[in-house]
Amino acid sequence: MTPRLLAAARTATLIAVLCFSPANAVGQALSSEMRANIDKIFAAFDKSGSPGCAMAVYRNGAIAYTRGYGEASLEHGVSITSRTVFDIGSTSKQFTAFSILLLERDGKLSLDDDVRKHVPELQPTARTVTIRHLMLHTSGLRDYLTLWSLAGMKTENWTTQRDAVRLVARQKQPNFPAGEEWLYSNTGYLLLGEIVARVSGRSLAEFAAERIFQPLGMDHTFYLDDHTRVVPGKAEGYGPRRGGGFSVEMSDFEQTGDGAVQTSVEDLLLWDRNFYWPKVGDSALLEKAQTVGVLHNGKKLDYGAGLRIGTYRGLPTVRHGGSWAGYRAELLRFPQSQTSIACLCNLGTANPSALADRVADVVLADLLQPRSSQAAAAAQPEVKVPVEQLAALAGIYEPVKSGAFRRFVLKDGVLRMGMGEGQPLKAVAADRFVPTAPGIEVYFPPAARGTARELQIIREGAEPERYRLLPPPGPQKLEDFAGRYYSEELDATWTFAAESGRLTSRVLNDPPLGYLHIKADSFLADNGMVVRFERESGKIQRASVQAGRVTNLVFERR
Repeated sequence: MTPRLLAAARTATLIAVLCFSPANAVGQALSSEMRANIDKIFAAFDKSGSPGCAMAVYRNGAIAYTRGYGEASLEHGVSITSRTVFDIGSTSKQFTAFSILLLERDGKLSLDDDVRKHVPELQPTARTVTIRHLMLHTSGLRDYLTLWSLAGMKTENWTTQRDAVRLVARQKQPNFPAGEEWLYSNTGYLLLGEIVARVSGRSLAEFAAERIFQPLGMDHTFYLDDHTRVVPGKAEGYGPRRGGGFSVEMSDFEQTGDGAVQTSVEDLLLWDRNFYWPKVGDSALLEKAQTVGVLHNGKKLDYGAGLRIGTYRGLPTVRHGGSWAGYRAELLRFPQSQTSIACLCNLGTANPSALADRVADVVLADLLQPRSSQAAAAAQPEVKVPVEQLAALAGIYEPVKSGAFRRFVLKDGVLRMGMGEGQPLKAVAADRFVPTAPGIEVYFPPAARGTARELQIIREGAEPERYRLLPPPGPQKLEDFAGRYYSEELDATWTFAAESGRLTSRVLNDPPLGYLHIKADSFLADNGMVVRFERESGKIQRASVQAGRVTNLVFERR
């Protein structure tokens, strides 16, 4: 967000704080046409036998429109309503950050405290990691959920706060020095929750209940830190089932901070109202919550205290999504118009962030600017590109700086991006493609003679991500890599094997994971993870893993 837009958003928030009170909260009901257009957005869920979403539009501290679409329980045929309770995943982070800011206001801690002052069992790092680093996702600490996934942990396993903190404490090195980069990490907010508990003497669940949820009257909102607790009115989480239908997708994780808040769209109204007319905290605290971070090199981020600060079609926004097990969530605010949209879903393939954007298109149509170039490109007609030209674009692309590898395959005459089947891309020009859901453009610049083909992923308001096509790898004797590899930091063993001409790995009871050979001693897994093997005297001795939010995790060969 530009300084001008940010100042305007803060001014609108301050005006709301001065002018609004619960007594003058008047619901501005949407027109029948608006309501009908919103219902069309959720039409795919609005039927029996389908999971779905609860949606609410808030205006000036009151509900302007709310509805439930689909069923909270397929087993019992219970419909979703505005009072249905959902797990909101990472949308919870704003409550954890708010708890930290309350403790800072109480004088109990400083955002510039060394994290090890409060959690001394963490490994020392070359550069001090502060509470502020945790809050802004600039700590460099490895993401504990990714670590557990690498160890074969499933969301349905029973885990506790103590288990998660002990895992983090075993990590010997970060992904990068604190403050150097931005990388989303659930570890930061897990530790913020732990700090709340150690500083206040109460669990995060108890602290938030006493200091946030109860004062605001959010009677159906809480951090779930006991997987056996009965939650009245809670939606079951679901995912698509192979062959059709749905499977239950729930979690027995009990750690809190990075997620675990249970709430409804009716309760979120009370939290949204506090954003404009603070009953908990004050305007200074709310402004601090919306202050974005800055890296050591001076680059400004779009992330504050568990909140993303940005724009949508020209309007300033304050938002955060969530994803956990079979649940998806989004709380999107437009401070200048005192309009917010909450969308909570119980289907793992739902995209409430995109759904909330589409609702905003209806509700704020008169205020929004034309769509982004990416959205406009997605609306363009498809261009027919000869198959031989598409085939020349297929392959594996390595990031020029950092990030995940990109894989493109040609199947049934369609260029696809991603691992496995991949996501189909629509050609809007011979060298430009867009996925089904708008948000990015895939651009293949003209290749200069004698140089590797390049790829650019273009996002609105960001520098293009650049990649280079990897040449076909030479022959590799897969049996050289077979064996057992142990990670002390993960306390897990991977078993690599050469099977049917492919390298595979297994951990615990996971099915085998396949790999593509991409270059000397380096492999790309079917899930996008990269494994680089290291030799000593010509023999493989260890493997280094890069898996999104975890880098340089070492496995020693047994």
